[in-house]
Amino acid sequence: MRIDIVTGLPGLLVSPLEESIVRRAQEKGLVEIHVHNLRDYAHDKHRSIDDTPYGGGSGMILKPEPIFECLEGLKEERNYDDIVFMSPEGGRLTQNVANELSLRSNLIVLCGHYKGIDDRVRQSLITREISIGDYVLTGGELAAAVLVDAVVRLIPGVLNASESALTDSFQDGLLGYPEYTRPAEFRGMKVPEELLSGDHNRIELWREEQRQKRTRERRKDLLESRHE
Repeated sequence: MRIDIVTGLPGLLVSPLEESIVRRAQEKGLVEIHVHNLRDYAHDKHRSIDDTPYGGGSGMILKPEPIFECLEGLKEERNYDDIVFMSPEGGRLTQNVANELSLRSNLIVLCGHYKGIDDRVRQSLITREISIGDYVLTGGELAAAVLVDAVVRLIPGVLNASESALTDSFQDGLLGYPEYTRPAEFRGMKVPEELLSGDHNRIELWREEQRQKRTRERRKDLLESRHE
């Protein structure tokens, strides 16, 4: 998989893309991640990528020219399955969306900033808008990092068996079960007997019961959606 991230503030993406599982995936050659600085596509002396909105109002708007030049240049080099714009107005990022995108070969992720982007970019280039929640961030860079992390860890070969994404919360519509490690007793709190039993059937039954219980207590809406 190849992911191209387009942003006016590439520095915000340095650490998230160079640590942990995302770094490992790149080292294994399972994903290529390229960050493109929008200012490299601005040709005035100030390398401006934003301007005031027509009609007045507060804030600044990302200009169309640098975005078009960058995205059209990338599209000339290869075919992209999706051009994603990170936006609070987009569809919600869910595990199903991450699963779907992990099957793509080439993605572009555009990060908004300031007040927004010129809508002609949306009309002409964007194929999908994604939001990570009903709140507003300063820009789309952190949201893009969340999206990339959620997608990359699902690529076959990125996680080892003990980290398998198949057991993640939301993968089958339920939250995860409680996890414990050594010591078996800490400050009077004991690990459940089921996990110490060595009986794999008993352990799996306990884990499934705990997943159902935890989901019912914390996210009842997930159980309801499973039965629709």
